[in-house]
Amino acid sequence: MRYKQLAEQYIADIQSGLLAAQVRMPSLRQFAQLHQVSMTTTLNCYQHLESQGWIVAKPQSGYYVAQRSTLRLPDLAQFESQLALASDYSLDKGNTPDSQFAGPLGYSRFEVTHKLTSQMEQSFRRTNRRLGERLNFYPTRQGEAMLRSVLSAHFANYSFHFAAEQLAITNGCMDAIRTAIEVCTQPDDAIAVSSPCFNGLLTLLREMSRNIVEIPSVDSGIDLDQLEHHMQQGTVQAGLFCTTHMNPQGITMSPSQKQRLAEMASRYEVPVIEDDVYMELPHGNTVPLPAKYYDKSGYILWCGSVSKTLAASYRLGWCLPGRYLNQYLSKHAAGCFGVSLPIQLAVADFIDSGQYARHLKTQRFDLLLHKRRYREYLQQHLPETVRISDPAGGLVLWLQIPGMDEAKIKSLLIEAKLDIRLGECFTLRDLYRDSLRINIGYALPEPGEPDNAAKCALDTLIAVVNRAITDE
Repeated sequence: MRYKQLAEQYIADIQSGLLAAQVRMPSLRQFAQLHQVSMTTTLNCYQHLESQGWIVAKPQSGYYVAQRSTLRLPDLAQFESQLALASDYSLDKGNTPDSQFAGPLGYSRFEVTHKLTSQMEQSFRRTNRRLGERLNFYPTRQGEAMLRSVLSAHFANYSFHFAAEQLAITNGCMDAIRTAIEVCTQPDDAIAVSSPCFNGLLTLLREMSRNIVEIPSVDSGIDLDQLEHHMQQGTVQAGLFCTTHMNPQGITMSPSQKQRLAEMASRYEVPVIEDDVYMELPHGNTVPLPAKYYDKSGYILWCGSVSKTLAASYRLGWCLPGRYLNQYLSKHAAGCFGVSLPIQLAVADFIDSGQYARHLKTQRFDLLLHKRRYREYLQQHLPETVRISDPAGGLVLWLQIPGMDEAKIKSLLIEAKLDIRLGECFTLRDLYRDSLRINIGYALPEPGEPDNAAKCALDTLIAVVNRAITDE
């Protein structure tokens, strides 16, 4: 919709500082003339911006850019990175252990709408009509040419170009990463990761008997000086980094960081596995380019999937393995007989139809609204000392809660049957004991609407956190 496109442009200008707080917006008539749109589109745009808190109306004066919240952000732990044994990582560390607790705040995921389900059903119906006898054939080991071509064209829209022949299709992003680890390293090798690091990656490294070197996070990404030291000394055999909207803190590496990371991988001939599953989920219009974009020597293995953008259950991902393509295909083929053919073709159809791009635009805007509402609600109901992240994209918020009794909160979460990831599960070090991560993929209800599962879970978490802070 045109009014949403215009709203996104203004939000981007506000976020970048081009439009400062208290600046007067164009009048409705000026706006319509400036953008050559109808008064209806203008009103819809302003109402949309106002409903999300980006602008405010002043009687007899017009619309103004709203004053933004000045929440303090969580601290970034600084330390000297060193080798840790993967076996030291406990699988139940920082997790509520019962799978029946699974709710809207624990796993990083979004709420699938009826509209998206219906659209995907249409793609599956078209796919099934075309399959014919191929339904009884095993898929090709590299992945369907149609899907690889569609993905190549899709990412070219972000000015990220690669040939379909360079891509391998996998059973989700974790499968892509696991194969990349097998190609690049051996058991007992050391792999550098960011700190904090997605607990699923730490679990994977533990199960694959790879040791770990945690690299501290900084505002612009990770401490590349420390990483370069380990590359120079040969203490790490590979890197494994989420580079955009990192889980759990939401940090995105700056373009200069990504470029330097690619150059370091090439200079020291140390492969870097790039987990880019959140690339297409900025809270705005601009999709950050991956580190792979700057890779001239093929030492970055870029991994992604539709698990966070379309459907986790499809288990469809990919890898751009660079110089490791032949090894990658051989390793992946040895472990499976390809990726589900109907899933590949249905997703290819959905992307090729243009519906995926439209879905992503809606999803990004929804996530921006979710983030604002979650942050504001948490700010209203938690002590002022609590620090809440303000990511530029992705599905999670990171909360730092000074004075939190870690043992107490874990006990209370289990008692409340609430699924939450506590900070200690994102590290092998003695860090982040005052922090936790929550998913924001599920919408909170509008004012006046009845409570939904996300609101109930958030209220329960707030009560638990307040108890964990105040109880002696």
